Amino acid sequence: MGKVYPDATAALAGLLRDGMVIHSGGFGLCGIPDMLIEAVKESGVKNLTVVSNNAGIDDVGLGKLLRTKQISKMIASYVGENAEFARQFLAGELEIEFNPQGTLAERIRAGGAGIPAFFTKTGVGTKVAEGKPTAEFDGETYVMERGIVADLALVHAWKGDTEGNLVYRRTARNFNPMMATAATVTVAQVEHLVQPGEIDPDHVVTPGIYVKRMIALPSGYEKRIEQRTVRPRGAAATPAAAGTEKLA
Repeated sequence: MGKVYPDATAALAGLLRDGMVIHSGGFGLCGIPDMLIEAVKESGVKNLTVVSNNAGIDDVGLGKLLRTKQISKMIASYVGENAEFARQFLAGELEIEFNPQGTLAERIRAGGAGIPAFFTKTGVGTKVAEGKPTAEFDGETYVMERGIVADLALVHAWKGDTEGNLVYRRTARNFNPMMATAATVTVAQVEHLVQPGEIDPDHVVTPGIYVKRMIALPSGYEKRIEQRTVRPRGAAATPAAAGTEKLA
């Protein structure tokens, strides 16, 4: 079978199990692999450790897995706008391993690069560094952080070919590329599926060797916005009126 599967359930068949570690791409609701997350929810697997910048909002994306109590531990950088995430954390129902955002990104990147650990100044002298080894370099103290390799990475891409080469669009790129490299198996959902050769090699961000399975998103796929911030549209000034204002 090729890498392209008919739907998310088929793409995740045989991969999911209780207690596994999952990378989930995205930032808030931007670039999240929501159809793959929905398939994880429907599978009923539980006691999951999920690595993600945050858990989005209630009942969307990872918020679905929090609501069903399928996640037992989050490795994240902040709680964000998800009220259920905050409630479970404060109630002691959910274990959270907080990371500075840059440290989280580097832990994932290091895992994909085969680097078991690295040293950083970020978090030294704070709760982030408690229980972790430290070392001095050039007279400065650094804390050791471990790379993260997941059992499964779920990522979202703007375009992909049937060989698994992926291209991301603007801020939806976020954590997706590094997560794609840092898991035993990577499954991608793509907005536009094309044939090999239709993506300029110079534009490929994630080479297909990292992607084992993928699905094409249906037409009309909805991109959710976490917080829509706009300003009222004012009346457009005519060129003549604009010129008059300048002269006045």
